[in-house]
Amino acid sequence: MEDPSSRQEISRVIKVLEALKQASHDLQSHPIPKSSDSFRALLELQTESETILSKDPNLSTLSQHLSRLKSLVDTLQKSRGRTLRNFLARRVSTHSISRVAGSIESEIQAWIDRESIDNLTAQLKKEGARDEPELIRLLTQFENRISQGFDRELQDLILKSKIFVLLEKIICDSNCLKSVREQCAFVVAALISFNKDVFVGQVLMGSLIHALVSMVSWKAMKVLCTLINLIKSPLVDEIESNGEIPKIISFLDYKDLELRVLTMDCVLEIGYFGRKEAIEAMLKEGLIKKLVELQRLELGGTLIDMDKFDGVGGKRESTVESKDQRFSESHPFASCVARFAVQLEVGEGLRQREKRGFKLEILEKVREASVSDAETAAIVAEVLWGSSP
Repeated sequence: MEDPSSRQEISRVIKVLEALKQASHDLQSHPIPKSSDSFRALLELQTESETILSKDPNLSTLSQHLSRLKSLVDTLQKSRGRTLRNFLARRVSTHSISRVAGSIESEIQAWIDRESIDNLTAQLKKEGARDEPELIRLLTQFENRISQGFDRELQDLILKSKIFVLLEKIICDSNCLKSVREQCAFVVAALISFNKDVFVGQVLMGSLIHALVSMVSWKAMKVLCTLINLIKSPLVDEIESNGEIPKIISFLDYKDLELRVLTMDCVLEIGYFGRKEAIEAMLKEGLIKKLVELQRLELGGTLIDMDKFDGVGGKRESTVESKDQRFSESHPFASCVARFAVQLEVGEGLRQREKRGFKLEILEKVREASVSDAETAAIVAEVLWGSSP
């Protein structure tokens, strides 16, 4: 088990380095005498961090950068006269300060990334004695980091740590706490967004998709929607070939509203990217009947009803956009049959002939599922003329 005193020391180091990083970031924008606060902060932090830097060989370059920065600051402060020589010296010094401050920020971020990934992988490898709140905190911190955008050095650290395999192992372990599995799933989605070309193969080759569906969780379904949007048709093919579509469609019958709403989103994503086999599998599971029933609910209706919608408590919305948003939030299943049909029509997975065939099949199933001629006419009209997806 990790020594609490060691953890406190690491936290103290990170706190000091984060302060150094912020001061360095400020100096890049304002490497001029009036930003004396940034100078002072860096110099004070340099003194405080000397002991820390001397203990860790990975921080030796950072120590050199800090010494170089102090020298540049001294040079800048000595060139305050109004001569041309001093003016040129100040220009050179401020440029150099900005460049060195950038190097300091990069070195600190690289050290924090190494430390964070080491801590996270150590927690992920523990079995039976995980500090679950701490693990969720580290996972959230890591997700936020990779969501900032691509970084080659960070990617190298991720690949060396084999963190994806560790995440997948936990997601697939039904004995793990669901909140931990869900947070691991969010990290996986963030990794795919971070660099799809590197990590998408591991999603398609593993059993992660089955684990996500088996969780029966709106958070897991949200991750699945994200993955479909990122990986597109190849992932939908995998979902269909693994026989997951019947389970996904069954979630539309669950009492959990958030799960049903996210399942609806997932159905629309599959409709957009799915090939013929996936769409056939959804229709075979009675999807259209379920959508008609959802549209019949208080949370359903048609998008044409938006013109009559005044918001909560009759309060009129100030803009069309806010009105549309409020209606969509309060009526998540509005026009869901037509929205699904539109996804097929504009989507990437079907040929034109297949799109026409499925549209006719949807219309027939609407007639079978409707409880009145009026309901049939309203839904058929929306499907025929289209509705905003």
